[in-house]
Amino acid sequence: MDVELRQLRCLVAIVDEGSFTDAALALGVSQAAVSRTLASLERALGVRLLRRTSREVTPTATGLRVLAQARRVLGEVADLVMEATSGHTRVRIGYAWSALGRHTLAFQRGWSGAHPETDLQLVRVNSGTAGLAEGACDLAVVRRALDDRRFDSAIVGLERRLCAMAADDPLARRRSVRLSDISGRTLLIDRRTGTTTTELWPPDSRPSTEDTRDVDDWLTVISTGRCVGMTAESTANQYPRPGIVYRPVRDAEPIAVRLAWWRDEPHPAAQAVIELLTALYRAG
Repeated sequence: MDVELRQLRCLVAIVDEGSFTDAALALGVSQAAVSRTLASLERALGVRLLRRTSREVTPTATGLRVLAQARRVLGEVADLVMEATSGHTRVRIGYAWSALGRHTLAFQRGWSGAHPETDLQLVRVNSGTAGLAEGACDLAVVRRALDDRRFDSAIVGLERRLCAMAADDPLARRRSVRLSDISGRTLLIDRRTGTTTTELWPPDSRPSTEDTRDVDDWLTVISTGRCVGMTAESTANQYPRPGIVYRPVRDAEPIAVRLAWWRDEPHPAAQAVIELLTALYRAG
């Protein structure tokens, strides 16, 4: 089955203009060409799309469904062309859990003020590359190094490690905790995107672990008191929740916050994003 964009444009033009004659004028072709193009589309699909009388042209029931899909396809193609030819007027930044924590709003406002010509979109994708490998974003905020030669990255800041626990947990009465306080507990971790592994502890004192796959599930389980979690401080800023408290882990190394991009095709805005994020983290 071969369906071409020109056929879809022809169908949409006939319906929008109300006649084959007016569709031909809108498309800049002959009326005979419009008739042939529509006929070839109906043959390709094996269905009748339009009812034609001497007074009007109306879609069939199937034609209405095809028309809706045609409009969607043509819209997506127009977006694709604009994305490829507009000089990157949009930058999508992916993140897995917590964006930029307390710097998120300042980053959004700072970017719109300094770069109004480039639309900024933050996209949450819970994958190891925060949507970069999946094509969901142009740049990605990640909190662990990407062991993939397709990507490059730069460290833009550091964040403390915090322990997340139920509000009635005995450790919650302390202002901070140590790694040894957690070693006898069950640690809830996300192996795909999380920043915590048992290698933070000596081999003979590592906590037991359970797995999770989403920050909301992580918080829900921790609030029961069955598990504790360890995370970057940005999570505490992004996800305050009743029944959960966060305490600094004072003997754990900080977490490096990285901006990652495709090595062979960096987005033109990458350097500007790096500079703004670095300034925000340095000021913070």
